[in-house]
Amino acid sequence: MAAPVDDMFSFCTDPGKASSCVEVRFIDSVKGKGLFARRSIKKGDTIFMERPLVSAQFLWNALYKYKACEYCLRALETAEENARRLSGNPGLSLPHPELCRVRPELHQACPHCQVMYCSNECRQAAADQYHRALCLGPSQEDPDHPINKLQDAWRNMHYPPETSSIMLMAKMVAMVKQAKDKTHWQKLFSHFCSRTANEEEEIAHKLLGEQFRVSYRLVVSAENKKWFVPEGFRSLFALVGTNGQGIGTSSLSQWVHACDALELPAQQREQLDSFIDQLYKDIEKETGDFLNCEGSGLFLLQSSCNHSCIPNAEASFPNNNFLLHLSALSDINPGEEICISYLDCCQRDRSRHSRHKILRANYLFVCSCPKCISQVDELDVTSEEEEEEEGEAEGETEDEMTDV
Repeated sequence: MAAPVDDMFSFCTDPGKASSCVEVRFIDSVKGKGLFARRSIKKGDTIFMERPLVSAQFLWNALYKYKACEYCLRALETAEENARRLSGNPGLSLPHPELCRVRPELHQACPHCQVMYCSNECRQAAADQYHRALCLGPSQEDPDHPINKLQDAWRNMHYPPETSSIMLMAKMVAMVKQAKDKTHWQKLFSHFCSRTANEEEEIAHKLLGEQFRVSYRLVVSAENKKWFVPEGFRSLFALVGTNGQGIGTSSLSQWVHACDALELPAQQREQLDSFIDQLYKDIEKETGDFLNCEGSGLFLLQSSCNHSCIPNAEASFPNNNFLLHLSALSDINPGEEICISYLDCCQRDRSRHSRHKILRANYLFVCSCPKCISQVDELDVTSEEEEEEEGEAEGETEDEMTDV
């Protein structure tokens, strides 16, 4: 039976519009639910926009001075500040600074712990939903505070490239603790894919690494029992591990897109394009591939999208915040399932065997999309180049979905 989107989902930018376009259906006991088109969708169309129930910046990303709004993950650096830091050139000046949409004069800090927000609206929304329970006040820099010890334990077992954050789970617990109607939030979280106890442990094992038992005891220590009990913690891990959507924001990227849209004389266009090309070369040399403020979130509607190795939709974050845009990569007919890819572009080009290995390790399923079915007679072998990269690839399954 199809689930009416606006009954089960209240965070879509325009739920009425989304429900006229898509619906959630139960498929079978293996795949669970899926998202289907209710009308024709053209390639390039925005299928829907959606805000997450909860989101959090990755801890190493924040530690490396990628400044983002604690609530919506909007990049807080101006495009010029961002370019200077990433390129290692403190004297760099960007042309067309008026195209930068960051407004530092609107930024606000929590008056108790000094955590930063992009606006008063975000600061108030965070306080209303979870921050009153999580605010550390004057203990923000105290390494012995239980929340700081929790974050430190997570960082020590979960190095970049990051795919999740313990604070996403802490916020979920805080939202329920702080809510007047606790069953409302518990019901919303229950819409996400659930797992058996054995599967939950396997996913938690994957997120915490080889020293799973030690890591598990460390994170669920006596000091953090007020936040987590072991069984609930394991279930949260499984929920976040299989439903978390990567988020990427960048004031510089937004500035570049605005520059691309400028109508300029040919010579000025060539000069601007040359400047941007050189800037990205300098950034690659200085910083490498880590350009964005990165985090993850739980999106009710988007989480209903199943995987395909030939997806017909993709997620992006063009507004420089946590607002997800799901766009069509091809024409989609009424009744057709809307699928995204849990793999990045490079991973999708690998052999069927390699793709299945990554998906089994991270999501505990075997893909049966048209591409995998068409390659069913391929030998179950992995090339030497793929084997060299596979260890890294298994920890990077959210990269494809964090593009801005």
